[in-house]
Amino acid sequence: MSVQEPREPADPQESAGPEESGAPDESAAPDESAADPLEAATRATRSLQGLSTELTARVPQLLEAMRSVGTGLELHSTLDRICETAAELADARYAAIGVVDTEGRGLSDFVTHGISAEQARAIGHRPDGKRGLLGALIRHPDPVVLADLTKDPRSAGFPAHHPPMKTFLGVPIRVQGENFGNLYLAEKRGGAAFNDYDLHMVRVLATEAGIAIGNARLYEAATQRERWIDGSVAVTTALLSGGDADDALAVVAEQARHLADSAAGIVMLPAGEGGMEIVAVSADDPSSSLGVLVPAESPVVRKLLAGEPVFADDAATDPRLITRLAVEFGPCMLLPLHSGGRVLGALVTPRARGQRPFTEAERTLATQFAAQAALALMMAEAQRDRERLAVFEDRDRIARDLHDLVIQRLFATGMMLEGAQRRSVVPEVVDGVGKAVDELDVTIQEIRTAIFALQQGPAEAPSGFRTRVLREINMAAVPLGFKPAHRFLGPVDAVVGELVGKNLIAALREALSNAFRHAEASRIEVVLDSTGTLPDGRPAVRLEVADDGVGIQEGGRRSGLRNLRRRAESLGGSSWYGPGIGEDGGGTTLVWEAPL
Repeated sequence: MSVQEPREPADPQESAGPEESGAPDESAAPDESAADPLEAATRATRSLQGLSTELTARVPQLLEAMRSVGTGLELHSTLDRICETAAELADARYAAIGVVDTEGRGLSDFVTHGISAEQARAIGHRPDGKRGLLGALIRHPDPVVLADLTKDPRSAGFPAHHPPMKTFLGVPIRVQGENFGNLYLAEKRGGAAFNDYDLHMVRVLATEAGIAIGNARLYEAATQRERWIDGSVAVTTALLSGGDADDALAVVAEQARHLADSAAGIVMLPAGEGGMEIVAVSADDPSSSLGVLVPAESPVVRKLLAGEPVFADDAATDPRLITRLAVEFGPCMLLPLHSGGRVLGALVTPRARGQRPFTEAERTLATQFAAQAALALMMAEAQRDRERLAVFEDRDRIARDLHDLVIQRLFATGMMLEGAQRRSVVPEVVDGVGKAVDELDVTIQEIRTAIFALQQGPAEAPSGFRTRVLREINMAAVPLGFKPAHRFLGPVDAVVGELVGKNLIAALREALSNAFRHAEASRIEVVLDSTGTLPDGRPAVRLEVADDGVGIQEGGRRSGLRNLRRRAESLGGSSWYGPGIGEDGGGTTLVWEAPL
């Protein structure tokens, strides 16, 4: 059936505007879409004057509906409330709002009333607004009243499991002069068609809905900006508070995932081969993507290294994304972490397949977040460099003091003892002094070894994993005042890979640091076992650091232990602690393990 036009009011001054009549009228009042929303609502309400008693009697119901629509600021709940209110106002069984996408070619969201959750699941995909009657109303946003929508030539039919619908009313919703979408009503109760009174009432409600949606959009945008700003502050604070560089990247990934409402937060760094390597992941299963290398020939890598962001509506089908991980995700943002003309890496926030695309506002906020995170990373890197420089300078000072003062004094003491030995005639004294001189010689050699270790820079460290572990133990011996005992089980150098090894070294450093700062231990034992297995049977490397100190105090800080656990879990392993090696289990034993 053809579209039913609403009957014109009797008063010529209240006749329909160009949109209803189809002919432009220079003397007519400005179009509602360009007017102030409140003024438009007032004018639309005034147009009810002079109409029938039936419509006038429904004005209180309309005013109550307008009041209901105007409450609340959350956008999606506002859309739900508009649908419900419109259905009650027009006595319709079903109502929906189709939100037009940013390009104006289809629907980015579709909110319904009257369709149960079971029916929605049975129907499956929501309409995209690119064909049929809904698509026509997007291209030509004019009021439509149909007595039988199935007979309209623009109708494309219903999908399977869709409830039958016949009578139809559609009205555009404009927000601040722009077409936001359309309000649809279907199946007027009692089987009657929607009439002119319904159309007038719903148009007034749509004007009020435009005001409410505009307010909700402003509130949502302000809240969203506040969240991203808070996230940037949290990242900056975390990065500048010190700690390991890998932990800093994990903080960036975790915050980005939370703020973007994405399925994962991923940080990639340039790799030596020219591509980019995934070095930090915040996801339900981080181990599946950690360490994945995106090759240099990837179009995305070229853009990111050039400092250009990449946005994909569907990562699984986008030809620019060539890694195996892309097939798991839908909408995706890939943002360069660049600051001061230098690209540090990239931040990736993919959503699950079927999720809504990122809006223009979200893309802008995420790009700003990435720039802020890159700046914080550079500042954190500079801070760590300053701290390392201070440590190296302190080590040089200690080495000089040991060489210039301690060794010279020990050598002088040895000379004095040797002189006393020659002058003594008592055999017991001669033997005792000789042993003391020998001990002094051993002590001097050990101090010289410690001086050499203090003067050795990181670039000079041997590449063997066993040697790297020993170096950490030897370095910890200086602040501890004693050297921790150590034991290796299995072919450590042969089976421990670079990624696991890097994280294990960081875990050992954290454990020894905790023992020095908190344990008050007099004995520490380090065991590295490359022959272990995880509960699921996978081969694993296990690190145990046990001490005889005071143990972990109740109510104390747990940030270091959380870092160790998170680092292990990101590789598919685990970390925990138990009794130590002191008397009656005193102290603490920290266990860290990861699959090989």
